[in-house]
Amino acid sequence: MSDASSIPTWRIIDIHAHAFPDAVAEKAMPKLEAEADLEAALDGKISSLLASMDRAGIALSVVASIATKPGQFESILAWSKSIASDRLAPFPSVHPDDTDVPGRVRAIADAGFRGIKMHPYYQEFTLDDARMWPFYRAVSEEGLALLMHTGFDIAYPHIRIADPVRVVRVIEAFPELKMVTSHLCGWMDWDEAEKHLWGKPVYADFSYSLHVIDHARAREALLAHPAEYIVFGTDSPWEDQSKAVETAKSLDLGPERERLMFYDNAARLLGLN
Repeated sequence: MSDASSIPTWRIIDIHAHAFPDAVAEKAMPKLEAEADLEAALDGKISSLLASMDRAGIALSVVASIATKPGQFESILAWSKSIASDRLAPFPSVHPDDTDVPGRVRAIADAGFRGIKMHPYYQEFTLDDARMWPFYRAVSEEGLALLMHTGFDIAYPHIRIADPVRVVRVIEAFPELKMVTSHLCGWMDWDEAEKHLWGKPVYADFSYSLHVIDHARAREALLAHPAEYIVFGTDSPWEDQSKAVETAKSLDLGPERERLMFYDNAARLLGLN
């Protein structure tokens, strides 16, 4: 097994975390917990996330927002600017029904952000719908990372709007798109993920998955996947970051894969040295 000391504490990036402004967190988190029928590890506030990162030895977390309405773009962008730091890398969001999706993508890039977060269930779109093509084209042209929820979602009926086959269609249409497929390429749809995405040069995090999928199967998938395309993520506040780090280390993927997974691959996506 990998010794915990083999990964310096300042060399871990969480590519997939969430937080809210304090006032929003106090209202949103109880509602989200009720919808998903689960208890979060954190209260959704930035201060709690930073304290969690300190406990887990995480140097940097991507704070992913989700615009559930077109009118939320400006407030999300402004808040993202206010929290950006050497510990937090915000990924703002664009709602598909916005009247100027490409312009919103350019505004995110012009503000210096390195990525965007999207969620088909919360934003009510099908991943490979033709109306998403201008968005994917803009994200690809701006060179941004796209953190995409893939697979099913714990709070919604299991309808196929974000499954691995749809991911394949998008990346075939936009081969330069740096899409990160969350939850091991498709939450709770891992048979399809294995068939269509595991082992392919597609970025994948395994946030909020290792407590559900069999560890032996997860390890096999991660060892088969290109080492340069695996990134560590937790989906905090839903998953405890400290536990997620230790579980990832327990997979015993080897020092080189751990180094790439915990830091180097995400650093490349975020444009870090």
